Amino acid sequence: MQETRQAARHRKRRRGLMTGTTAALIIAGLLVWLVVTMQPDSKTDARRATATPVADSQKTLPPTSPGQKPSTASPSPASATGTASATTPKASATTSTPQSSATPRRAPATASLAGRIRPKVTYQGVATVYKAGTGDGACSYGPSSDMMIAAMNTTDYETSKACGAYVLVRAANGASVTVRITNECPLPCAPGQLDLSEQAFAKLAAPSTGRIAITWSLLSPSTSDTISIRYKTGSSPYWCAIQAIGHRNPLARLEVRTSSGWRQLTRTGYNYFLSPDGSGCGGAIRITDIYGERLTINGITLRPEAVQPTRLQFARH
Repeated sequence: MQETRQAARHRKRRRGLMTGTTAALIIAGLLVWLVVTMQPDSKTDARRATATPVADSQKTLPPTSPGQKPSTASPSPASATGTASATTPKASATTSTPQSSATPRRAPATASLAGRIRPKVTYQGVATVYKAGTGDGACSYGPSSDMMIAAMNTTDYETSKACGAYVLVRAANGASVTVRITNECPLPCAPGQLDLSEQAFAKLAAPSTGRIAITWSLLSPSTSDTISIRYKTGSSPYWCAIQAIGHRNPLARLEVRTSSGWRQLTRTGYNYFLSPDGSGCGGAIRITDIYGERLTINGITLRPEAVQPTRLQFARH
């Protein structure tokens, strides 16, 4: 009888536990349903988070140049290519001579190619006078038939970058003269100083004066001269030095075409551009002035000391 009562108590306890567990599970299920119902759709939020930056990026446009209308859409690769080709000037017609041919072309937009001497800048300094002899000098142009020439101070000479530049010189008395840089004035010539030939100095003051205050600025003059190319003595397919003569504007660089493409040559203080291993010697030559105009010259043979004309000239500025 006692065992029967104990079994009954066990059954009653199990029923209580099962009932409590069932109730707990029902309550937990209700809580989960309430939480899920009250939360926003996670997929909808993900779509919104992705779309927001796109909408904002359409409102923020890239900077435009003055006078250019901003675009309302992001450029595709095709439209970007079209813009680049539209802004790159096309090559003009090729001019040919028996000696050479050249194609003028504007170089890609870059920072200024000018060195210390820049266009549209007026410099202050002094003018001194020297006996120029035949007009030859550090620029290695040789004798000059026009003695309106000058030597540039070492600082502004800038390893011959000033060679061939035309400079307008003005004195305090209002007199002026245009000279071409053919020489270097070494120290103690100071920055801004020009050493003028006696003939050029005489246009400003009596040569006996010796030294006067001046201002000067770079010119891109009207000229009937055309550019010529000369290989230095000793040049060969294994080593060469190349010089451009008669350019209206100062040169920024000289390149030669090699089997691997265009190669920029190093400029020397005596105004030749060197190819120490002969790469490109006797091939096409490309010259660029400080304004970015580029001339590609073909047909120049490797003949040392021969001045070979191209009948080409940089544009006037």
